[in-house]
Amino acid sequence: MGWLERSQALVILCSVVLGLWVGRMGIGSDWAERLILPFLVVMLIGVFLQIPLGDVRKSLANVPFTTASVGINFVVTPLFAGGLGYLFLRESPELWIGFVMLMVTPCTDWYLVFTSIARGNVTLSAAILPLNLILQILLLPFYVWFLTGQLHGVEPMWLLTSIVLVLVVPLVLSRLIRWIFRRCRGEDWLREKVLTRAGTVQLIFLNLVIVAMFASQGMVLLQNPWVLFTLLLPVWIGFMLIFAAGQGVARVWRFSYADTVSLHFTTLARNSPIALAIAITAFPDQPLIALALVMGPLIELPTLSLFSSLLLRIRGK
Repeated sequence: MGWLERSQALVILCSVVLGLWVGRMGIGSDWAERLILPFLVVMLIGVFLQIPLGDVRKSLANVPFTTASVGINFVVTPLFAGGLGYLFLRESPELWIGFVMLMVTPCTDWYLVFTSIARGNVTLSAAILPLNLILQILLLPFYVWFLTGQLHGVEPMWLLTSIVLVLVVPLVLSRLIRWIFRRCRGEDWLREKVLTRAGTVQLIFLNLVIVAMFASQGMVLLQNPWVLFTLLLPVWIGFMLIFAAGQGVARVWRFSYADTVSLHFTTLARNSPIALAIAITAFPDQPLIALALVMGPLIELPTLSLFSSLLLRIRGK
């Protein structure tokens, strides 16, 4: 990893501060909102370029692992998210929606880093990635509507339209870019010159999105400084419950240590960029939802580092 990838939590925090300063000083805050959607599209193209959707059949090769990962990600975790949201966030509907969107979108990139750090089965983790992406795109509108929408008036069709705009369009463009470069320059050139840099492009534009969002909506955070602390407890409890579920499943099915690590990080890590893209598009007048998703990685990344250390200790014993 480069410095930018290693320091994601710090860089995101700096982007929040920079965005707040830009908004408070009035430097370009009037056009910042217009830049959010273009930045999001470029960011998501960077995300999707790295995902080999043609390998989705590999996700199904290891049936026990795939069943466990899909079951925890798309059945167990949404139940935890709904229950924790009701217990801790029912007095703040916007944070509840943001929390649910964070928890029901499994990660499609940086979880591989933590899998490697904890000596997990990176190949197995990478194989499940295309399936996780497809399922979360299909299921996210249902989860948000079912877990929060019936109480707070979320329109399923509006969510679906937003997903088409900010996910399907960049996904199609990323496939087109891969096809053009593969045909013109070859597979090796595509991998060495494009795919190796796509992750950096993704992170740069994610932080540009955050700067633009806080430049245009920074007053929301200044008026609600309690957001991070309100989310801290339900997110941590959610991670603990997911970890416990993963440990239980791994023991029942007798997974090896490496496969157990892979199961943990494919179910623990969250996909904040994709959830943020949908939130900004689907809920433009409810900035607290997007704010919850920006705060998510500030809690998530240090927590995943702690889980990496814990798993290495378990391996040592």
